[in-house]
Amino acid sequence: MVRRPWLKAVAALAGSVGLVVGTVGVAGASAGLHHKAAKGKPIIIGAVIDETSTMKPFDQPAIQAAELWAKKVNASGGVLGRPIQFKVYNDQLQPSATRSDALKAISQGASILWTTCDVTFATPAIQVGLAHHMLVVSPCTGTNEMGPSRFGAPGKLAFSFGNAPTSDGAVLARLLIQKGWKTATVVTDKLLTYFVDVCQNFTTDYQKMGGKIVTQLTYTTGDHTVTQVAQKAATSSAAATVLCTTTTPTLPAFVTSVRTLGNTKPIVGPWAIDGGFWEPSSATVSNNIWWSTYASVFGDDPNHQIRSLYSQMKSKGETPQTGGFVTGPTALQGIIAAIKRTHGTLKGSRLAAQMVKFHNVPTLSGPVSFSAKFHAVVGRPYRIIEVKNGKPHFVEMLAPGKYAGGA
Repeated sequence: MVRRPWLKAVAALAGSVGLVVGTVGVAGASAGLHHKAAKGKPIIIGAVIDETSTMKPFDQPAIQAAELWAKKVNASGGVLGRPIQFKVYNDQLQPSATRSDALKAISQGASILWTTCDVTFATPAIQVGLAHHMLVVSPCTGTNEMGPSRFGAPGKLAFSFGNAPTSDGAVLARLLIQKGWKTATVVTDKLLTYFVDVCQNFTTDYQKMGGKIVTQLTYTTGDHTVTQVAQKAATSSAAATVLCTTTTPTLPAFVTSVRTLGNTKPIVGPWAIDGGFWEPSSATVSNNIWWSTYASVFGDDPNHQIRSLYSQMKSKGETPQTGGFVTGPTALQGIIAAIKRTHGTLKGSRLAAQMVKFHNVPTLSGPVSFSAKFHAVVGRPYRIIEVKNGKPHFVEMLAPGKYAGGA
């Protein structure tokens, strides 16, 4: 088990005006001063995540933000008088370690399991949690497989506070249509199911909205074909290129190849290309690139609570690279809401029975809804980010609308 040093400097966060704790607003800078710190039996959340490998850029900011949020909750009286306590285990994405760490978390008192943000990597831990009839939560898994669609009836206890790919695809389609980009080339990295699902959903919704797909192209990260695919995309007559892939190592190569061949048209992607840290240094190459995300990490997010939390993380040397960090507090807020609705029970079936009823539950990331069909979030508004002359910036809030499949 790898234990993260507990956060020491949280006084500043306690002074942030209007921060949301659980699903209830805590008003004013002195909110934490009018509550006794939680002293009841801890509610232990066992987080089996990756802190050293592929999922580190997603898992670590979410857990760091969630730990910071838990400190705030605990300072304000906890959850019905009980403090939240995270026990963090670094599984390094090794299936045997993922399973054994989940079992270790349970043996060390965890009542709820928290998993890595990819359902395939998380499966060994999820299966352990479901076998023990526990609520199992991922902060940012981007598929609807965190539930019955993958795990059958036991999967009723599993949820993700990431967006369903139906929403990711729909919001990209809506963005293109809104901008007048009515023809598109779609490029899918087949490395992850998430990429395939998002581009498939984009294609379906874009066509429903009146858009036309000029061509569909694919590659798989590591197959050394990205440059050839980029060359085909660059010569397409489409008004925009929609790209479903990861940030490294292929994304910079793709963008550079397209721009070098003289194609300056929009390149658009989902949250998977968030952050801007991957961008080629040339402002000419890194231009007219767009993506959707949970929050802006460029100092201009419209939500002051998110800006405050980002600043707190940055001051601790934990600067998040992508907007996915807000899904950590969001998942914790969802857990807290479910516990309060059950009047304090931690029984997995009762917590899940409340969580599946979530409809526009307010969280740091926006309203969260689940249903029997969707165990990932559908319909939550996105931040749209544009890279202009090498500089990413927030453009607007945009909801996926009815094409997200409904919750």
